[in-house]
Amino acid sequence: MMTWLAEFWGYADAVVETATLRDAPKLAELHAASFHRGWDEQEFADLLSERNTLVHRLRVGRRIIGFVASRIGADEAEILSIAVAASYRGRGLSREMLLTHLGHLAGRGVATVFLEVEENNQPARRLYNRTGFQVVGRRERYYRQPNGEQLNALIMRRDLS
Repeated sequence: MMTWLAEFWGYADAVVETATLRDAPKLAELHAASFHRGWDEQEFADLLSERNTLVHRLRVGRRIIGFVASRIGADEAEILSIAVAASYRGRGLSREMLLTHLGHLAGRGVATVFLEVEENNQPARRLYNRTGFQVVGRRERYYRQPNGEQLNALIMRRDLS
């Protein structure tokens, strides 16, 4: 799905599409580059094989530069992870990818979407705020950093209906 924003930033060929098992190695690579505890290729293969998950990839040309993954249960979904390659961040591409993903979730009958985000992750919080998510809860010391520091998680929600 192309938008004016993608064209504005020179990414007229940016496409959000359903990820496949073949994408597992690249998704694992993107995840490892974005999080201190990355998911491995097998974890992505398992995720992509589950019937109750939806994973979209963001592609520019032939290069996969991002993904978003959700798990669906009844009329709710949880965003499990979202990442965009560092060299493509700050250009509106993650917003367009997330909005496309939310549209597909709504098309599957999902009415409410939840996610958890590290409280100090300002870029992610800006993304979620700009796409209609609201803070509805908090988990104290939920995330553990490599240095042992524990950080709070915010629970966010967006209604799709």
